[in-house]
Amino acid sequence: MAVPYADLQLQYQSIKDEIDAAIAGVIRNNAFIRGSYVDVFEREFAAAAEVAHCVSCANGTDALYLAMRALKVQPGDEVITTAHSWISTAAMITHAGATVVFCDTDDATFTIDPAAIEAAITPRTVGIIPVHLYGQPADMDAIMATAQKHKLWVIEDCAQAHLARYKGRMVGTFGKVATYSFYPGKNLGAMGDAGAVVTDDAALAERMAMLARHGGLVKHQHHIEGINSRLDGMQAAILSAKLPHLAVWTEARQAAAEVYDAGLNQIEDVVVPEVAPARSHVYHLYTIRHPRRDALAAYLNANGVRTAINYPTALPFLPAYARFNHRPEQFPNAHRDQSRILSLPMFAEITRQQQEEVINLVLAFLTA
Repeated sequence: MAVPYADLQLQYQSIKDEIDAAIAGVIRNNAFIRGSYVDVFEREFAAAAEVAHCVSCANGTDALYLAMRALKVQPGDEVITTAHSWISTAAMITHAGATVVFCDTDDATFTIDPAAIEAAITPRTVGIIPVHLYGQPADMDAIMATAQKHKLWVIEDCAQAHLARYKGRMVGTFGKVATYSFYPGKNLGAMGDAGAVVTDDAALAERMAMLARHGGLVKHQHHIEGINSRLDGMQAAILSAKLPHLAVWTEARQAAAEVYDAGLNQIEDVVVPEVAPARSHVYHLYTIRHPRRDALAAYLNANGVRTAINYPTALPFLPAYARFNHRPEQFPNAHRDQSRILSLPMFAEITRQQQEEVINLVLAFLTA
């Protein structure tokens, strides 16, 4: 049985009429750049994220840049983030003008280790960017306590954690600002690139909106130098059509994770995701650990099960950061996880039969 890694076509077919109507409306109204569809989505997503303000932008990478620019990051500043994530988080720290400082991860959850944050703070540190990796919230109580102690801002990278909660509270509501990606494969995905920043700070929201729109909120009135990072009307309409389904899709992912957990947890050398107490995991990715990860991935792929490796090289060891001369012993957990994490097929519509095929193939590999 073929099991895709994700099935965006199946998701589209499940709400085809709603998506097609949204696209047709944008075309009919020539609302291609900003306009009413973008305004509506910003209001809807702010409500879903339980914040006062949502500022849409072109993608999740720009969202991080806009947030740091609005917080007035300066050359010489240091910003702390995780050693295990997609490069956008770290790269935008550099592009905003600061120096990125990496911290190791918690061995159980893959999220940033709060103790490592405390050890990394210097007089030049201005902020912390925790990533709610794979869909599990970081330890926000510890992170916020450290931030408050040292008077640092916090940007939550929620690119993989739409609707995840920490102690009942929505991720993205702890820090000064939070960023989201709506890349097609995300739990809430557009049909192209899209992103947003959210905040309860009205002045900060206005500044981020100006930065995203060439430095002004009204055409030809440029109060600051900004960039061109606008969400287009087509993607906004598609996201508005999908947003009402997100809670149900999230529950389906969580139910699928329970099936995987039950089937894989007793298999020797397979470590299933550990969900920390009082955290809701939304399973953007379902990741397992195995000492022969590459061989297992090859076996599954050869038998029709598509997998992925997120991420094969921890950030400190990428060529992009060779200038720091980082060593494995500085980030032991992130370095070790490079070779043992494998993402299994996970999408809201995955069937029990498909999951059982995956589980049986993992077992067959290990007993061969």
